[in-house]
Amino acid sequence: MTTDDVIATEELERLNKNLTKVEELTQRLLVAMGSKQRVNPALSGPSQDLYGKAMTAYWQEWVHNPSKILEHQIGFWGKSVTHFVEAQQALAKGKLQAPADPGPKDRRFANPLWDSHPYFNFIKQQYLINATAVQQAVEDIDDLEPVEKKRLRYFARQIVDMMAPTNFFSTNPDALQKAVETDGASLVKGLENLVADLEANNGELVVRLVDDAAFEIGKNIATAKGEVVYRNRMMELIQYGPTTEKVRETPIVLFPPWINKFYILDLKPENSLIRWVVDQGYTLFVVSWVNPDESYADVGLDTYIEEGFLTAIEEAKAITGQAKVNAVGYCIAGTTLALALALMKQQGNASVKSATLFTALTDFSDQGEFTPFLQNDFIDGIEEEIGDTGLLRSFIMARTFSFLRSNDLIYGPAIKSYMMGETPPAFDLLYWNGDGANLPGRMAVQYLRRLCQENKFAEGTFELLGHTLSLKDVSVPLISVACETDHIAAWKDCYRGVQNMGSRSKTFVMSESGHIAGIVNPPTKKKYGHYTNDDLDPLPEDWLKVASYNEGSWWPRWEEWLSKRSGKWVAARSPGDSEHPCLEPAPGSYVKIKARPSNQ
Repeated sequence: MTTDDVIATEELERLNKNLTKVEELTQRLLVAMGSKQRVNPALSGPSQDLYGKAMTAYWQEWVHNPSKILEHQIGFWGKSVTHFVEAQQALAKGKLQAPADPGPKDRRFANPLWDSHPYFNFIKQQYLINATAVQQAVEDIDDLEPVEKKRLRYFARQIVDMMAPTNFFSTNPDALQKAVETDGASLVKGLENLVADLEANNGELVVRLVDDAAFEIGKNIATAKGEVVYRNRMMELIQYGPTTEKVRETPIVLFPPWINKFYILDLKPENSLIRWVVDQGYTLFVVSWVNPDESYADVGLDTYIEEGFLTAIEEAKAITGQAKVNAVGYCIAGTTLALALALMKQQGNASVKSATLFTALTDFSDQGEFTPFLQNDFIDGIEEEIGDTGLLRSFIMARTFSFLRSNDLIYGPAIKSYMMGETPPAFDLLYWNGDGANLPGRMAVQYLRRLCQENKFAEGTFELLGHTLSLKDVSVPLISVACETDHIAAWKDCYRGVQNMGSRSKTFVMSESGHIAGIVNPPTKKKYGHYTNDDLDPLPEDWLKVASYNEGSWWPRWEEWLSKRSGKWVAARSPGDSEHPCLEPAPGSYVKIKARPSNQ
């Protein structure tokens, strides 16, 4: 037996061992999938009405304008036949060389084989032809309401993205090459990753985006020094320790969103907004929201305001001995801060000196990229889900957000983990992204129906705690920071809300980048700039046309604005007081409560 024969035999043995492991993992896979709990099907796709309307409209278009439909259909047929003939000719030449026109660039098709190999190039180009045909078919439908057309575009794109050849092992050259190079070990590792994800999530497939073992809250993430100085069923109030000898008189109370955990603002020292604010000489309080379970089913926005916003403000006032605070709200907490300010205005409560809103929507007249999910069929499904569990479970929200960027947040990570057998990266931002929280049922319905769908706050008809609230009731000096490419809270929608608020002093800043990177943008990075324009009367597009571009982070500009509303310098304050003993070090206990995709 030659050396080559020995090597081949060893490789075959390794391959067979790996295939045996695959059989064992397959049994675990079946068990894990069998534990999956029911999810309302209405949360997985639109009702059949949408497709029924689309088919009817497409048929009507065929009847009234057959030439356009035939033109596009024949064009699709022609491209497909031509493509097939060109591929046959390339194969007949017997040379594995790149076609003269390998097709458009797409990062999913980065492997050179997609261009140089006739088989893979044929698959890629035919997929792109098919994708164009599907998108064109949607555009051919004219007799649909704009909202329905927008939804149809979205779900058609989801189908196109799902059917990409990169998502299937037999047509993914990266996965095939890796399997050969590793004698099938990559397949075993990929299947182990798949089974582990299913087992960790009660049979629900939630693609793990990050190496969870690389992070521990309070150890190497969320490590700013502070103390929990107050706790109730809704939140822990953290007061951060001073890093300067003097601090501004007026404290800051920061309300993060309760969909994810607060430590997005304290991932690591170099990009921590929390640390930066304290270093500028401010007494900073941050709310850490509870991750609710089924016992919170009846908690609504009123509870968040009374036991969260108003309570945190009162406790911060009591600890610092101040009559007013500067309040900050991020995302949904910014929306709710605006509701709280409107309520406080009507109640005669002047405890807030100024307000800062980060990526906060208050006018939902344009639902943006969330339009497909804010129609009755989906919201009805959410209400049914809440009726069963009392909660809008975290994984349902995470899945919805992920599908807005499915190639980046679902298919790409799944290919690397399940087909290539790669370990997810140790990336703090993705760790936070996966650390979601449940939403109380009543609160979720209030938010989706009354704010998102009915836009009652902007319409001046939002009823809460015996008051009818309007954007006009928000009258404190305020600054709003929105982000240019934010797909969750579009900057134009944030701007419209600020326009309609009743404050005499209003400032609007648009940061470059998106919902997270545009906010977590420390000055030391010198990465993203921002736009400013003092005139808030024009339409958003016109505001931007004449806005000034400023290099670097908006943080110093915000601090300059804030310092004018923060009083004189006083001696630095240690966390708590005699009536507010330190309960435990930051980041507290609530932030460590994990959400799971199913009831446990």
